[in-house]
Amino acid sequence: MRKGHWVGRFDRYILAHLIRVFGFFALVLVGIYWVNRAVILLDQYLSEGQNGALVFEVTLLSVPSIMLIVLPVAGFVASAYTTNRLHADSELVVVQATGYSAFRLVRPFLVFAAILVALMSILAHVIVPASARELNRLEAQLADAISSRLLVPGTFQSPTPGVTVYVRDIAVDGTLEGLLVTDRREPEQETTYSAHRALLVRHDEGPRLVMFQGMAQTLTLASGHLAVTQFEDFTVAIGDLVASPSVRRLDQRELPTSVLLSPTPEIETLTRRSATDLQREAHLRFTQAMLSAGAAVVGFAALMLGGFSRFGLWRQMALAVVLVVLTKVLDNAAIDIAKRDPSQWPLVYGSSLIAAAVCIVLLVIADSTLGARLRRGRKKAGDT
Repeated sequence: MRKGHWVGRFDRYILAHLIRVFGFFALVLVGIYWVNRAVILLDQYLSEGQNGALVFEVTLLSVPSIMLIVLPVAGFVASAYTTNRLHADSELVVVQATGYSAFRLVRPFLVFAAILVALMSILAHVIVPASARELNRLEAQLADAISSRLLVPGTFQSPTPGVTVYVRDIAVDGTLEGLLVTDRREPEQETTYSAHRALLVRHDEGPRLVMFQGMAQTLTLASGHLAVTQFEDFTVAIGDLVASPSVRRLDQRELPTSVLLSPTPEIETLTRRSATDLQREAHLRFTQAMLSAGAAVVGFAALMLGGFSRFGLWRQMALAVVLVVLTKVLDNAAIDIAKRDPSQWPLVYGSSLIAAAVCIVLLVIADSTLGARLRRGRKKAGDT
């Protein structure tokens, strides 16, 4: 009973260490990726006069997708770092000397891998699709805003020859405040529109500029006659100035996994992808979680090949990195094949099976190596 209690404490000790190291590396890596992403987006949108709060919200919504990329790396690093630390402190050496096999010692790492799979699954199937929906909505709002395509507040611009546009400010909702438009494209006349505020709206025949509380001044160049018309609201077609926002394709990333597994013809039309292609994307969400678990266990199993050494386990760590990289290369190759032929989607699970097989082989080798070391140690003790 006491031994079982001690064993349970040792497993919890390793698991707690794994989670702490994983949390640290995950935070650092996500922070680095997010800062790089935020700098790019802020530079892109703020230079075009967009609202800073809206752009910052877009950067925050990119965090779940970043986590989906970073967490498998953090899991592998945590596993390899923890195993190396336990070797360096001789804790694993002492435990192995009591008869614990590599298959027994892998238990807390399997629990850690299961936690990582659960976290990755929640991200891939729930959080990332939800954030992708909101992110696409905000990016569409930014892309459709006239400021991102045409105007910068406080400056005169000529989007097309013969047309000059000035806007004093642009509200968060896209309302143009203090608008002035001069149209000299007609050789016989020149028209100037001014409005207290204006909106750019969609229309089947092209975008429309709706102006409120303003006036239109039309000057006939031949006669010098000036006609002034005041209005409460006035609509002008500006298809020549601003391209009509196109109907955007539905992003498959924002679809629930259940929809991807059983796509309807309507979903195929909106995403412009075949049913088998959408199903492949659904299966990739499962394999992401499975591969993260495989990488974490490989990080432990590869380092178990070496015994205690004052010089560390650098060769075993290099082997672990190589194995993870090769597994990812095979995964990318399977994904490429499935992209060319979506009916081959079962291949995307091949890399996960290979990772599992590699872990088992490494643990078997580690146990055989450990047994040989223990037999040599007993023989030396008997000779002494």
